[in-house]
Amino acid sequence: MNVRRLIPTTAVAGAVVLGLTALSACSTSDAADGGNGDKLKVTASFYPMQFLAEKIGGEHVAVTSLTKPGVEPHDLELTPRQIGSISESDYVLYLKGIQPAVDDAIKQSGVKNTVDAATLTTLENHGSEVSGHDHGHEGEEHADEHGHEGEEAHEEHSEGDGHNHGEEGGADPHIWLDPVKYAEVAKGVGKSLEKADPDHAADYKKNTDALVSELGELNTAYETGLKNPATKTFITTHSAFGYLAERYGLTQQGIAGIDPEAEPSPARIQEIHTIAEKEKATTVFFETLASDRTAKTLAKDTGLKTGVLDPLEGITDKSQGADYIEVMESNLAALQKALGAK
Repeated sequence: MNVRRLIPTTAVAGAVVLGLTALSACSTSDAADGGNGDKLKVTASFYPMQFLAEKIGGEHVAVTSLTKPGVEPHDLELTPRQIGSISESDYVLYLKGIQPAVDDAIKQSGVKNTVDAATLTTLENHGSEVSGHDHGHEGEEHADEHGHEGEEAHEEHSEGDGHNHGEEGGADPHIWLDPVKYAEVAKGVGKSLEKADPDHAADYKKNTDALVSELGELNTAYETGLKNPATKTFITTHSAFGYLAERYGLTQQGIAGIDPEAEPSPARIQEIHTIAEKEKATTVFFETLASDRTAKTLAKDTGLKTGVLDPLEGITDKSQGADYIEVMESNLAALQKALGAK
């Protein structure tokens, strides 16, 4: 497991001061408005949070993402200017456990309206192998109480929130890849925006309902599209799809675990060979923001095909779609093809 580059607390505190100084000196706080007037200044940590903020906030928010398109979010390093901009936000939306540098900076920022998406649903532990089982409408059962039940689940795992999720007892943070869990988070974000900006509460509620409905349709498409697969096993270089696999009764076999940069051991590669043969897996999936070298090497050795399964940590011109919904639809098509689902 790679050691992540964490920014020490003292460095963050210093950077906050530097960032704020730079902002005031350059009058960039005015420029940052960019003609946004009275819009709520929202900072999102990376794309899945940005998508929620933009869809739910609509015309009433000006959203800035800390992770630029094409940047692998796990390794994000913040500039002093970015850290300063967090402190100037009206509302911050992030997902604890994905980006240590962001977690530290937000802790130091003092922003009142700070929302950790991990507290809005329940997190689970997923290792390299995740066997799916039908957990029915578990999401619906606690959808209305996500703020409480999710918080408890998150607190249980908070000490293990590094990047070894699922492998050494930490919680898997990739909740956005399950449309049902993502909808729970959307509901929580909507309610928090209503509180942060009561004047536009009706619009936030309307936008939340529309997005939740859209995610419900996406969930139905996955349920229907993956109902009768020839095989339930898919192989991926990045074990980001544990929640998705569990939701739809599939089994994810990760080559290198939840850390997208970890090198697989020779023993794990041999194990994947055996699993692919036994489970009649056809495809090794890689992602858009990380190297495809491991996938191609494994595919060549096993005679498997390669394909893209996008963990949706960022949208670029290489993405198979313009936004979350479109890329998730592309992921469904890729899974259907790989699994022989009709």
